[in-house]
Amino acid sequence: MMQFTETPPQPLHQIVTTPPFSPNLPVMNKNQTNRTRPWPGFPTSSKLTNFGDANCMEQLLVHCANAIETNDATLAQQILWVLNNIAPPDGDSNQRLTCAFLRALIARAARSGSLKLLAAMNAAQANLAIHTHKFSVIELAGFIDLTPWHRFGFTAANAAILEAVEGFSVIHIVDLSLTHCMQIPTLVDAIASRQDGLTTPPLLKLTVAGTTEDVPPMLDLSYEELGSKLVNFARSRNIILEFRVIPSSYTDGFANLIEQLRVQNLVYPESGHEALVINCHMMLHYIPEETFQNFEPCSSSSTSITTSSTSLRSMFLKAVRGLDPTVVVLVDEDADLTSNDLVGRLRSAFNYLWIPYDTVDTFLPRGSKQRQWYEADMCWKIENVIAYEGFQRVERLEPKCRWVQRMRSAGFRSVPFGEEAVNEVKAMLDEHAAGWGLKREEEDLVLTWKGHNVVFATAWMPA
Repeated sequence: MMQFTETPPQPLHQIVTTPPFSPNLPVMNKNQTNRTRPWPGFPTSSKLTNFGDANCMEQLLVHCANAIETNDATLAQQILWVLNNIAPPDGDSNQRLTCAFLRALIARAARSGSLKLLAAMNAAQANLAIHTHKFSVIELAGFIDLTPWHRFGFTAANAAILEAVEGFSVIHIVDLSLTHCMQIPTLVDAIASRQDGLTTPPLLKLTVAGTTEDVPPMLDLSYEELGSKLVNFARSRNIILEFRVIPSSYTDGFANLIEQLRVQNLVYPESGHEALVINCHMMLHYIPEETFQNFEPCSSSSTSITTSSTSLRSMFLKAVRGLDPTVVVLVDEDADLTSNDLVGRLRSAFNYLWIPYDTVDTFLPRGSKQRQWYEADMCWKIENVIAYEGFQRVERLEPKCRWVQRMRSAGFRSVPFGEEAVNEVKAMLDEHAAGWGLKREEEDLVLTWKGHNVVFATAWMPA
């Protein structure tokens, strides 16, 4: 049984003293790594003495990013040569992570339009294409089951939803989920298992935002086809499910979805028998947001974080509050990728995204297609964080403490997860590798890997 984590986490990365080199790239010899006269401008920090160390890889990426931003083609080329040798795409977890960031930096340079810099990096651009996979429903369901990354949120959210909707004859779920409704079958199963055969099961209404943006993971079928499959699945569990797609996008804060729900409330006023559930699973951080130039580390007592009244995220949450939902569940990745400073964003992303690379060895063998899909999706995320700016940079994660402040400012109060929810999450984690853990932070639940926060789950009701 997984225990709550209270002790400080161990160091982030493993130290690799003898990294394997790619056979397709030029290889450094021992004399080159210990030059007494380094290249002009090349970083000479004592932290760079062990090129296989993840901290050293991070420092090299930072120096490379600075060289790209200052258009120093010579220095960028030198660092790229070193990184190419110490971070092969088929190496260990830290090497693959570094390789993904290297690809992203080269992509950023390519987008900058600097011909001099592009000439220096031309040889490395041939293998930059990221081939993300379009999943079938069966493939995606199996893919998600491999790791607690999404299952944690499903399990915690379902427990909070079931407790909140107890006694309602109609349950209306608005599903804003990155995983294309993959949580819904588990929720349908949970509702069906609670029926005693003597009472009529509740009517489920499922509303989704039919977005057109391609954000991994991607499905190979339309939402209408997906809805038909969900309706049939619910029917097999003796649950009636109504499915509706409202064309809406995160780019404008799901404005059309909110408007349609508001109109529905006006035309069909609340009768007291319908529960409105807003289920937000790793989707709200795609709503465009002002970039935070300066931010303070989160703490349990932090109350100084402010949110702008013109923020699309804050406006969305206030609009949701106006719908008077029965419960709002917010699940997302616990990291901060909002900085408009490239180096700050790179450091933050590097010190969070090592986790999926570290965990993959526990559930997917090298060379498997699923592993290729998994790491391609991670490369997509890293490239978006590093290579893009403005509205094209959609991966703008915020830490839990900032979302908590947003929810409170919008007029919500937090709802604690009960022991039943905790026990269900623990039972789910027992099915996975020993590095996964669970801890409470105030009234919220947090998934951890080797003691480091990964994903948080929070539940809210109108204050």
